[in-house]
Amino acid sequence: MARSLLALASALPAVMALNNGLALTPQMGWNTWNRFGCGIDEDLIVGSAKALVSNNLTALGYNYVLIDDCWHADSRDPDTGAPVENKDKFPNGIKGVADQIHDLGLKVGIYSSAGTYTCGGKFGSLGFEEIDAKTYASWGIDYLKYDNCYNEGRAGTPPISYERYNNMSRALNETGRPILYSMCNWGEDGPWNFAVDIANSWRISGDIYDNFDRYDVRCPCTDMLDCKLPGFHCAVTRILDFSAPLGQKAGRGHWNDLDMLEVGNGGMTFDEYVTHFSMWALVKSPLILGNDVTDMSDDTKTIITNDAIIAVNQDPNGSPATRVWKRSLPNGGDLQLWSGSLVNNQFVFAVLNTGPSNHTEDISLIDVFTDQGKSFGSGTFTLFDLWQKDDSGKWGKNIGDFQGTVSVTVGSHQTKVYRATPASGAKRALYEL
Repeated sequence: MARSLLALASALPAVMALNNGLALTPQMGWNTWNRFGCGIDEDLIVGSAKALVSNNLTALGYNYVLIDDCWHADSRDPDTGAPVENKDKFPNGIKGVADQIHDLGLKVGIYSSAGTYTCGGKFGSLGFEEIDAKTYASWGIDYLKYDNCYNEGRAGTPPISYERYNNMSRALNETGRPILYSMCNWGEDGPWNFAVDIANSWRISGDIYDNFDRYDVRCPCTDMLDCKLPGFHCAVTRILDFSAPLGQKAGRGHWNDLDMLEVGNGGMTFDEYVTHFSMWALVKSPLILGNDVTDMSDDTKTIITNDAIIAVNQDPNGSPATRVWKRSLPNGGDLQLWSGSLVNNQFVFAVLNTGPSNHTEDISLIDVFTDQGKSFGSGTFTLFDLWQKDDSGKWGKNIGDFQGTVSVTVGSHQTKVYRATPASGAKRALYEL
């Protein structure tokens, strides 16, 4: 009996966790904020939704069209307290926009903040959770991004933040409509510890900006485990460092969110954007485009349509890659090895060079398969380069069988990503299970 009760108790967190059936793999879509900020209207959003379809991005999984901040009227409905949209920007209302997006076979999301105001200075949802959730549901909303501005100081410990964000979680669930809940509290109070029970994803850091590795004092923390000011203007490599220890907290239905993608916004090189997209995919961050999808370069399309990288992100195993090691390079920067498991005895690993020069390294397969053990890592593996195309034009060129080591040359700010399949001899020893 005691063992049965213990087993029941250990199962309770999973049973009690948010179970809305959504985000079983990380959500994918497009958001207005990174490229357009407050400069949004109905035509932009519907036009972007149509561009997702015409560019065949929906077939790859980009299915959410997310209206970020500044959709609001100047104030709430004076009689009911319900949220009201800006009728100049949205003459057909948010419901009218949602209907058009749904007619395209897509889903629609909206934005608010767990504060008195949004980050753009519009009315927030603090104290209005129930009426806001009901209104969103009546509009046909499928997704809520919920920010952290003007929170009246209701933060500083996990229970305080949990209560504030759980109020909206409960309100959304009570509508009876499945609404993906994307918390955006910038990693404050460690949402990876408390949000698993209430949200489908949670931001882990301050806001991203379109830069690879520049330090900005407005993103001052060196890690997020004891960060007192998440800030903003966080470069890609800074956010990736923040994410390194947190993969253990993510899984099906609940994900670490490294923030929206900057691919195509012009602040990084092709190789830097490849690194950005690849590493967000490997650590199982939501893949939310933040560029102008109605006007994309061929390079941008190449990156965001790599279905082999997307398949890693959407792998049903739901296991984020983890950083095996990070080594300083002679000319500055570092070399990093990340590794993760996929379904059907498949694996993925990436070699990332943040330094200013090309670098060649013999990568130990025992290091790659450190979680599987030395016996497994000593086997032979067939490797597929996920940024090379095979003779048929598909991403994921077979580059051969390898045992022991594989020599990898990585350009400055470049990432090489490989899918690995055991070819022979890769078996786990009993003492390593």
